[in-house]
Amino acid sequence: MCAAPITVDVPVEQLCIGLYVHLDISWLEHSFALNSFKIKSQDEITAIRHLGLKTIRVSPAKSDNRPLPPPVKTAEPVEPEPVMTLSPEELALIAEKKSRIERLIRERNAIAQCEKQLLKAANTLKNITRNLFSRPQESVREAEQLVQQMLDSLLVDKDIAIHLMNDKIVGEEAYYHSLNVAVLTMMLAKELAFSEDDIRQLGMGCMFHDIGKIEIPDRIVNKSFALTKAEQNLLQMHSHYGQQIGEKLNLSKGVIDIIAQHHEMADGSGYPQQLKAERISPLASIVAITNTYDNLCNKPNPADSLSPYEAMSYMFANQRKQFDAAALNLFIRCMGVYPPGTIVKLSDGTLGMVVAVNSSKPLRPSVLIYDPSVPKSEAIILDLIHEPILDITASLKPGQLAPEVYDYLSPRKRMTYFFDTEKAEKQKHP
Repeated sequence: MCAAPITVDVPVEQLCIGLYVHLDISWLEHSFALNSFKIKSQDEITAIRHLGLKTIRVSPAKSDNRPLPPPVKTAEPVEPEPVMTLSPEELALIAEKKSRIERLIRERNAIAQCEKQLLKAANTLKNITRNLFSRPQESVREAEQLVQQMLDSLLVDKDIAIHLMNDKIVGEEAYYHSLNVAVLTMMLAKELAFSEDDIRQLGMGCMFHDIGKIEIPDRIVNKSFALTKAEQNLLQMHSHYGQQIGEKLNLSKGVIDIIAQHHEMADGSGYPQQLKAERISPLASIVAITNTYDNLCNKPNPADSLSPYEAMSYMFANQRKQFDAAALNLFIRCMGVYPPGTIVKLSDGTLGMVVAVNSSKPLRPSVLIYDPSVPKSEAIILDLIHEPILDITASLKPGQLAPEVYDYLSPRKRMTYFFDTEKAEKQKHP
């Protein structure tokens, strides 16, 4: 028996509600959110007929109905078709498509701006670390300026959108780890209604939280397989070494507490002093959450890393007692059930990757869509806030993707996050 075809060509006059169709034209040439979808209304059929296509590809396996039977031919002469005028419903679809295109352009511009700002921040942090001992006061001042720039952006924007960045935008893991932790921590602190001064101290603490690793051999810090007990003990000394460096730099007590205590856990299972919740600095307890999350997503060997969705699930299921409960719950809400970098399936079967999440609307992220009919370089990004009929129904591991989908979505080997700080700069210097 022959296998049923994956798609069949159906004349437009035989279209009906329930058919899963593929529009073989540019995404910009029609009014629908996607090139492939299930027909849900007669208005959509009318809009498809206006595209001027004679036949439409249909997926029988994904359809709820069969195409309509061919119209009965009559012997009467065929009248020329009247010129079709667009109905109010079709005009509304076209207007919505224009809005989608405008949102897509804005989303791309925001991501490009984030990449530019991240590269600038990473280079600044690299210079700070390089000059820390030769020009300590200048280095601390540079760090303060970088944190202030990020803080200005947080205070300007009511809703903070966290964007997923390209793999190799920075190149040095240590710098983008510190930036990741700073971005996520400052966002969380804002949601927790921390004071401006506390958020500033958190930013500084995150920039320097791993500075003690300067005193640890690179072969241990960057080791991509299991550490020996002796190596583990030495690596854990970075908190103590960092505290000493922080004191030499005359950093504030709040910042030094973050450096010394960012691996302490509320249940006393952390290090170096096995402090319990009541003895841990409230600022350090926040950094413990974001630092753990980023370490789970970005292990020395990328193959061992958890996906953002897995990391969040693991922390909630297995590590809840190690963190401040209210702060952890709020962090999960801010990042969304599906944090940036998560591979997802939408309610219509479409696959995609979350590329941005708005802290105030975490269940409606922006998703980069897999659509082989659209070039990878022009991939559609749907903001689910504006697509009420679509929901995320599942999270997938990158290894579950077919090779062509994996190549198209390009799941990140390392997760790097940033938010747009350009708006704050423009408001300060119009």
